[in-house]
Amino acid sequence: MEINASPLLIGGLGTTELVLILLVVLILFGAGKLPEVGKALGSGIRNFKDGIKKDDGDVKEIDVTPGVEEALEVRSNSENGDA
Repeated sequence: MEINASPLLIGGLGTTELVLILLVVLILFGAGKLPEVGKALGSGIRNFKDGIKKDDGDVKEIDVTPGVEEALEVRSNSENGDA
């Protein structure tokens, strides 16, 4: 079984589908707003990529195990019937 993948196919979209999508966008936003929409979309994608690539080493580990105080509080509440 051979898969014939074309560089024009983006996620299973062919030329006809892309043209149809572009026509719908053109009808919805109009020719005047199309450059604004493209600019905003490109800016959003660029900001997203920059946010993913940004590695400032500010990652902190969070301890999600309950502390002694929380464990004792839960235990005393369960013994008293305060579930």
